[in-house]
Amino acid sequence: MRIITFSDIAAMKITPAQCYEWVSEAVQHKAQAILPPKISMKPSEGVFCNVMPSIIPAEFSPLGYSVGGVKVVTRYPERVPSLDSRLLLINAETGEYLAFMDASCITAMRTGAVAAHSIRLLARNGYHVLGIMGLGNTARASLLVLAEKERQRSFRVKLLRYKGQEEDFMRRFAEYDNLSFECVDTPAEIVSGSDVVLSAVTYVSEDFCSDDCFDEGVLVVPVHTRGFTNCDLFFDKVFADDTGHVKHFKNFAGFRKFAEVCDVVNGRAEGRSNDSERILAYNIGLSL
Repeated sequence: MRIITFSDIAAMKITPAQCYEWVSEAVQHKAQAILPPKISMKPSEGVFCNVMPSIIPAEFSPLGYSVGGVKVVTRYPERVPSLDSRLLLINAETGEYLAFMDASCITAMRTGAVAAHSIRLLARNGYHVLGIMGLGNTARASLLVLAEKERQRSFRVKLLRYKGQEEDFMRRFAEYDNLSFECVDTPAEIVSGSDVVLSAVTYVSEDFCSDDCFDEGVLVVPVHTRGFTNCDLFFDKVFADDTGHVKHFKNFAGFRKFAEVCDVVNGRAEGRSNDSERILAYNIGLSL
């Protein structure tokens, strides 16, 4: 099985900006694909197996014919790394199997690019203070894509300290002169005063902090959905990559306003309408 690493992506000259463009195209054309909601199975606390199928029609396929795929993402907290992905691709017109490959790096870059896409689409004007929790590959990919796409914008980035990961995280971005970092000790310090809160924490059993920590105008992007259920009920707008991914949430009926991100991109739904709105963006994950 071919293992795709971050070094491979660099060697192939696949830039963060290219990842962003691919994600943008996928979001824009989501309705043209066969894309059922992913299946999420949770055999025990903190463990999950997500199965994500899709078929891209020939007119949007770079290969000139319909391509189908199934991605499987698993989380086992005792495994290192805890998250792992595999991808199976087929020719959807003939049934020929095209590839079975590791997809952990692809998943991290895709997820990071999607987070950056939502930030650029839904953050308040002039946003520059970012609070980040969960400092693994997904958070690094998110900031990498955002920093590349927003080279002219300076960011103050607050990192939640955790087992020294914040030191490695800051070293990774030493070359970016548009980023300055500070480290804090609690989720409340991450959230308070931030224009954008990005959480890539894979599992937490309770909400991170109380309602009064979230300033007007904040955008919250919980990559793995955990820790912000209180926001469901008082944030002004909630967006998701697919309605099927969130309609089973316990607070779904309590969302004040809800729409899919693709509908905002295509002008079928309103995104942010002013700089005071608190907005939540649930990008659960599309294999597209």
